[in-house]
Amino acid sequence: MANIVWHTKFQILLDLTMDDLDHPELPDLWETIYKTDRYYGQRGVPVHQRDLQCGGVCREAGVEAWMHLRLRANGRREAVHERREDEARHTVPMSDEHKAYQERILRAAEEGGFHSDSEVRTRVGRSWIQTDTLVEGADGRRIGWEVQLSSVGSDGLRGVRARAAKAEKNGITPAWHTDRADYAQRHDAHWTRSNNLPAYVIAKTGDLRVISGFRNLDFWRCDVHAVHPCPHGVRRCGKAHATPTPKDVLFDDLVRWTAAGSIVPIQFRTATKLHRFWVTNADRERYNDLLGDATQLPPAREDSPAPAKASRNRPTCRPDLSATTPTRSTPLADHDAAPLSLLPAQPTAPATETESDPTYRSTAPSHADRSQQSGSESRAGLLDPLVELQQAADNEHRKLQQLNGNEERTRQRLVWFEAACEVQAAITRFARSKRLNRYEVEKELRGVVRGTGKPSDM
Repeated sequence: MANIVWHTKFQILLDLTMDDLDHPELPDLWETIYKTDRYYGQRGVPVHQRDLQCGGVCREAGVEAWMHLRLRANGRREAVHERREDEARHTVPMSDEHKAYQERILRAAEEGGFHSDSEVRTRVGRSWIQTDTLVEGADGRRIGWEVQLSSVGSDGLRGVRARAAKAEKNGITPAWHTDRADYAQRHDAHWTRSNNLPAYVIAKTGDLRVISGFRNLDFWRCDVHAVHPCPHGVRRCGKAHATPTPKDVLFDDLVRWTAAGSIVPIQFRTATKLHRFWVTNADRERYNDLLGDATQLPPAREDSPAPAKASRNRPTCRPDLSATTPTRSTPLADHDAAPLSLLPAQPTAPATETESDPTYRSTAPSHADRSQQSGSESRAGLLDPLVELQQAADNEHRKLQQLNGNEERTRQRLVWFEAACEVQAAITRFARSKRLNRYEVEKELRGVVRGTGKPSDM
């Protein structure tokens, strides 16, 4: 089949992908040509006498390839070659790299104990689906691997999405693999990507790494301790979120784990687009739980990866002996003193080592004295209402963690937010009245609350 047809009598090229056949000056051109071709067919006129030839690959090759027209039930227009050898001229030969990927998928599936086959045609109603390599996985799972290494235009990319949707509709999980970075950045299918390698490297039994398309999901709470920015664009919303992080995986393991169900496809929606990639089954289950209740983190699964252990390699950093502070023999200068508390520190007795030196009696207290007095001075530097407000907000947050219902948690979150806002406003007023750094005031307030045995969870 071809989309460009040469009309030998009219001496024009017809583009079947366009409604007007690329000739807006000739109205009803398709109806005229199609009805004429149908009339010739009903009269038994041979195809090579119907004035239609292939105007694409065959014409560029200097071959007269005669064609006839066909209209599908869905309204699609098609031009069909009279001879099969002319039709085969439009088929791009399979590259050595493509064949090497097919052989590697077959070998990896066989090593995992799964049946697989190449160039499999699956009947779907009156049509069919052809898959590069079909792997029969566990529990009736079918993974259809499509290797796409050649260049395609926008029409081909729309075809990728249509083929993937058709495979999903008929029980085949599409898995598209490529070595092109522009394909991996699209989200019309679940793409995976490896480096551009020659066929003999792909066919080897060594490690073939997938550098794009597989990710881990990092689950975190959007509070002041979070590392990631809030995906909703606010300062901190207090909800639980999931952030995908890229992770490499071996191609052979990917083939076997997708067949076993350990790695599954996921559709991850952000504020602007829908992303498609592969994650572990445990991460997808936690993500689905998170979508059910965004106010609390889903529990970690038993099959989640264990935390990283200490490396056996020698450390790459060594302590700098020059950074060690030597024993002072001179009085402490003003810039050497530790940061003062919110209120001026009261004079204290000098340390035992410095009682004989009158210079130390007139300077700021030592670091050891200030560390012992930091708790009492910090409490003295903060107003009691601030401490009470902070503890009240913490109590409301603890009540939120003890609830399970979505409606109850939603109401309690509003109560907690109001208490937290009241604390923040009080801190701002206190810092302005004392001409202090607001961040330092808030930091010391939380330290005081933790020191009373009621730690802050905010």
